[in-house]
Amino acid sequence: MMARKRSKAFWNNFKFKYKLTIINENTLEEIVGLRVSKLNGLSVLLSVLAVLFLIAACIIAFTPLRNYLPGYMNSEVRSQIVDNALRVDSLQELLDRQNLYIMNIQDIFSGKVPIDSVQTLDSLTAAREDTLMERTRREEEFRRQYEENEKYNLTTIVSQPDVNGLILYRPTRGMVSDHFNADKKHFGTDIAANPNESVLATMDGTVFLSTYTAETGYLIGVQHNQDFVSIYKHCGSLLKKEGDRVKGGEAIALVGNSGTLSTGPHLHFELWYKGHPVNPEKYIVF
Repeated sequence: MMARKRSKAFWNNFKFKYKLTIINENTLEEIVGLRVSKLNGLSVLLSVLAVLFLIAACIIAFTPLRNYLPGYMNSEVRSQIVDNALRVDSLQELLDRQNLYIMNIQDIFSGKVPIDSVQTLDSLTAAREDTLMERTRREEEFRRQYEENEKYNLTTIVSQPDVNGLILYRPTRGMVSDHFNADKKHFGTDIAANPNESVLATMDGTVFLSTYTAETGYLIGVQHNQDFVSIYKHCGSLLKKEGDRVKGGEAIALVGNSGTLSTGPHLHFELWYKGHPVNPEKYIVF
């Protein structure tokens, strides 16, 4: 009962109306009279807030101001931003290429790069990419120590032969009796073959050595155009002399057993690349 009375008193107080009057000071005449209650005031305030919210929502929804809101962006603006980013990236790449082009032209005019060595400006750009990269002190020290240690090491292969598109002929028919072993100073492959079997040039080239030694017997060497040199030892006889041009697969000697280091009819075949011995079995199927 008491709770009901308190609730009724609260609502009566909430609905109680107050009179707001504006009076003329001189004549005491009432100019404006307004009766309001707490409930009316709250209703008016909520109505004003609702109108302001609707106005703001309309502005955001139907005007470009919505693009300034964090996390909100329409598809057109997003597409423009992506296109601009791609254009900036393309312009930066074009600027870098132009700078490299100008640097290459300056090097050619200044004499730093021989004109005869330049095929295209793109090749010159690719060749100088490594020079544009700064080396650390640790890398310089490692390179110096490695070059010093390997200066006189004939078994070190400083570069791998590029045999793409090359045809290397098997020098003779037979079975491999001893393999390449740089640690034992055996820089070639021994092929046991029948006496007087043909010894073939592995590639086109020029005979630069055709002679006889006590240890290796009759031997012949061919210089090839691809930085390869092939050596054929312990031959029975030689069919070519120094200065002769030979074709790949052409007979240049016969298998034999010459020289003090030979223990039977076989061919000792060596393959060198840029002054370093390589394993022939990696490039030729015997």
